[in-house]
Amino acid sequence: MALSRLRIQSLLLIIAMVIALAAYLLLPNQSALHRISIATGYVGVIFIAAALIIGPLNTLRGVSNPLSTYLRRDIGIMAGIFAVVHTIVGLQVHMGGDFVRYFFQRQANGEVGAVRFDAFGIANHLGLIAMLIIVVLLVISNNVSLRKLGPRRWKGIQRYIYLAAGLVAVHGLIYQIIERRQSALIAGLIAIAVAAATMQYLGFLRRGGRLAWQRGFGRSG
Repeated sequence: MALSRLRIQSLLLIIAMVIALAAYLLLPNQSALHRISIATGYVGVIFIAAALIIGPLNTLRGVSNPLSTYLRRDIGIMAGIFAVVHTIVGLQVHMGGDFVRYFFQRQANGEVGAVRFDAFGIANHLGLIAMLIIVVLLVISNNVSLRKLGPRRWKGIQRYIYLAAGLVAVHGLIYQIIERRQSALIAGLIAIAVAAATMQYLGFLRRGGRLAWQRGFGRSG
């Protein structure tokens, strides 16, 4: 069991590195830090989408969805790790590494000023909130937390991934506009977001239809 999971984790890491390398190579005119930031960001987005797709895919296939599976958990862990790396590296790309200016204005005397509400500031605030949620989910993605929190509470906290995913999507789209990214990267982000949202919607419809049928069957019996 442990060896099998290690193999899956190794495969996920290889896939993540290949995706990161592909994104890195698409930006030859940017600085190394900027390329790493974008590359790790796209890996995080793809793995978040993959984690969100597994559940609806099982529903559409008629396969039961357990509370947690190691595959979905490991995909989420990989997404969380790359999201954290993306945040750390990304805060070094702009403003000369002065991360305060990502969220606040700097006054002429160097003191912290008002909160930024321009596109750059909004994108960063949304990204930070998403990252904090993801870190919490990353910390509790283990059997010990599952036992201590209990299945219902643990699952309730894990559902915040939907909020984090939405914030990540908006954060990414705003940055596409700000930085005038290549069309391939823009199309890729939109396709990933649409795929995840579509699968969630189809899974919701399937679950709703199944519950309606069960209620009707119960009444007829």
